Amino acid sequence: MHIDPEQLRAFLVDAGLITSEQFEKALKKAEKAGKKVQEILMAEKEIDQEKLVKMEAYILGIPYVSLEKEKIDPKILGMIPESIAKTNNIVAYKKGAGALEVAMIDPENVEIIDFIKKKSGLIILPRMTNATSIKNVLKQYNKSLEVEFGELVKDEPGLEMIKEEFKGEAKKDLEKAAEELPVIKIVDTLIKHAIIEGTSDIHIEPTEREVVVRYRIDGVLKDAMILPKQIATGLVARIKVLSNLKLDEHRLPQDGRFKISNDSDKFSIRVSILPVFYGEKIVMRLLSEQAKALTLEELGFRPNMAQTIKDNLKKPLGMILVTGPTGSGKTTSLYSMMQILNRPEVNISTVEDPVEYQMPRVNQSQIEQKIGFTFANALRALLRQDPNILMVGEIRDSETSALAVNAALTGHLVMSTLHTNNAAGSIPRLLDMKVEPFLLSSTFNMVLAQRLVRKLTGEKEKYNLSKEDINNLSKYCDLEKILNILKAEGIVDKGARIEGLDFYRPRQGSTSGYKGRLGIYEILEIDEDVKRLINQGATAFDIQKQAQSKGMQTMLEDGIIKAAQGLTSIEEVLRVIVE
Repeated sequence: MHIDPEQLRAFLVDAGLITSEQFEKALKKAEKAGKKVQEILMAEKEIDQEKLVKMEAYILGIPYVSLEKEKIDPKILGMIPESIAKTNNIVAYKKGAGALEVAMIDPENVEIIDFIKKKSGLIILPRMTNATSIKNVLKQYNKSLEVEFGELVKDEPGLEMIKEEFKGEAKKDLEKAAEELPVIKIVDTLIKHAIIEGTSDIHIEPTEREVVVRYRIDGVLKDAMILPKQIATGLVARIKVLSNLKLDEHRLPQDGRFKISNDSDKFSIRVSILPVFYGEKIVMRLLSEQAKALTLEELGFRPNMAQTIKDNLKKPLGMILVTGPTGSGKTTSLYSMMQILNRPEVNISTVEDPVEYQMPRVNQSQIEQKIGFTFANALRALLRQDPNILMVGEIRDSETSALAVNAALTGHLVMSTLHTNNAAGSIPRLLDMKVEPFLLSSTFNMVLAQRLVRKLTGEKEKYNLSKEDINNLSKYCDLEKILNILKAEGIVDKGARIEGLDFYRPRQGSTSGYKGRLGIYEILEIDEDVKRLINQGATAFDIQKQAQSKGMQTMLEDGIIKAAQGLTSIEEVLRVIVE
């Protein structure tokens, strides 16, 4: 089901929707950018999207449907999982005798049609539609979660019993609540949907009259489900049972974990329970045990940054730190570095909380606070295990920082993470932990700071910065420096100007515009000038200023460069760094 560009040109010109010259210009741009001519025509608003899609449908002999105002039966909608629907812009909207009608944007995606056919066991009847229709239908997926719950969240006898019998919250009653079939199914369903949608965290939050369930997807929370208040007790009890936590403890925070598996993957789920005003809030972090370490390039490191990291990994001793807020991908970056270092001739040992990925030939230990197996105690024990390379999941206190620095001084390569806003901020943070300045300057090799931004999908449009945009952006970064980097790396022409640079953002009317994430980074190399500043007790600002004067690229600059490459948007970069 492929449309030849010349065939499309003939039909569009004959219908008076576009001139041959306009089409030719768009075709050249498409060939240069490696895109379809249809994408260029819509991005540059040369033709109305609906008219173009209708013409494609006419050429291919595929019926066109508009679903912009349609309400789809949730049972039919759920026949295609939400993650697959979003990724492939395809939705199920009508079911007949042995057949399923699906609406899609790309008729050439025959693989997804075959997949849905095998999954449903039905004949698939493809129909073409526009992005606005797809967006409208995808919004209805949240309701499909309610449908899957069905009668489970209504006031049926089992749930009434939870509401009535567990007011006293005696331990035996809580155990009974945790084993009620409706509660078990609700927890299973919440986790199953979270996995399908690529969720990193599930938030279960009690309010005065209801329980709100939210999923964090690509770093952003979204509402997934509203549950009736009466199931809160059973829900918390069920998750406590799975995590082996104290059922009758409601005043103190508790942490635990459990594992689940589906047909294709195993997940370790880290559980945190916190007393709040209306009950107990639960956050569950989902960690795939089948996940593999990515290369530096796959994580989003540009070639010069990747090379800097590789050069520092060649050093036999010293310390490499990765900094950033919680959930910014620090541990993932460390695993990528360990993958480079993982050779038969070296002994790599780690101490983590928790072990997020399992790596062959790496000795991985998981701390257990309850029995006193802390980062400091584990690191002290690892130093007696003849290691070459040590990875400490996080430096949290003075004892751990002192041990890590001393390990780096005594001939080990030590890698760890720290919570700071930028690379230079790690220096005063460690000084606050009572590490002596001369020890820091002697052991530090490199500090990497990072954030994660959402990646743009194919549903993006090109635009240029206005004078107002340039003025606003200049408050945060040096645009001329960014332009020079883009020229030096061959991303733009030598004669390019800021006003003419192409940037990208989600296309108006697109379903989201983002899918997946990549990192933006800054690397502080500890050279002689930085060592001198550390020994002088300089501030993070002074160290940052010195590093930038010698060419260090900041996270914001790295993000703007990636925005110019069409990988993300300026708005997304500013969201994670400035806001």
